[in-house]
Amino acid sequence: MLRIGIIICTFAASLVAVALMLRLSHKKAWYDRINERKIHTGNIPRLGGAGFVPVFIIIAFIITFKFPEVHLGIRFLPVLLSFILILIAGVYDDFRALAPRHKLLIQIIAALCVVIPDYTFHRLFFFDIGFLSELNWMRYPLSFVWIVGLTNAINLLDGVDGLAGGISALIALSYAGILVILGNTGSAALLGICLTVAIGGFLVFNLPLPKAKIFMGDGGSQFLGFILALLPLIDKGGNGYSALPLPYAAALLIIPIFDTIAAIWRRIRDGRRIDSPDRFHVHHKLLNLGLSARGVDGVLYGLQLILGGLVFLSVTVQGVHSLVLLSTAYLVGIGFFSILHFMNRRVKTYADARA
Repeated sequence: MLRIGIIICTFAASLVAVALMLRLSHKKAWYDRINERKIHTGNIPRLGGAGFVPVFIIIAFIITFKFPEVHLGIRFLPVLLSFILILIAGVYDDFRALAPRHKLLIQIIAALCVVIPDYTFHRLFFFDIGFLSELNWMRYPLSFVWIVGLTNAINLLDGVDGLAGGISALIALSYAGILVILGNTGSAALLGICLTVAIGGFLVFNLPLPKAKIFMGDGGSQFLGFILALLPLIDKGGNGYSALPLPYAAALLIIPIFDTIAAIWRRIRDGRRIDSPDRFHVHHKLLNLGLSARGVDGVLYGLQLILGGLVFLSVTVQGVHSLVLLSTAYLVGIGFFSILHFMNRRVKTYADARA
């Protein structure tokens, strides 16, 4: 009953907090900056993250120290402090744009707060395959890059009403379901469910129905990337093994990961800075094909559900069957991004020919 109560309270508190932030933002004229990357018009607040993220952080503190059956203990305290650091930096960035190097420095500090207490990936698969079955010392640099990379990946995905929040909620829910199947019915699973419902309180105001009333801003998107990177690293009862091996966790996050890899390659190829903005992310490409914001959300939500289902099935079986299902998830992601890329090239070629 306590778990159900805290889940319900998380949603209700998130709903109220975002509503209050929406009202305050209009009163203070705290509106999103419009630039070449943005596709919206009008005055829309961008501090949704400052509403639902503090609610989740408070809940995370309660789960850590007040729920004995899911007790995480003092070892988790640096992680909780990193939550606050990421939130403060993100909200500050929403008001005054942080220099990329300062943003990266803060993300590095926050990642160290996770890696140093040994919340890291420990293995590549659930079963022994010999080479690299145990990551040993490699778990530290791999987990560090994973955290910093995903913190930015969700931020890059935040370009259409309801997209980053909806995808993050589906990923968090998938994490929770998978962790329950694996027997981790405590800390990580409960955090995943609470994150899902906290995002739900925000999505009430963010989905394009007909359009978003408030954006999550960097305070929300960076935090979501950070917490989604953390969830698979939380071990079960301190047993020394991360909740999910790296390839399984990455498969759940194929959409933001592949989108980020494509963006980095695109900018290196064109001789631009890696952090330079453009309008060629996955949501931009879907918009170029004529989809509306709802259509983009629908397509990518559907893809995320397929990926989540494949990963879920892959952890319920063993041996070669697990690898086949996991590989299928990656093939689905590669196929989707490849088809989308070539369809956009055809649309651009056709538009250039008519110009």
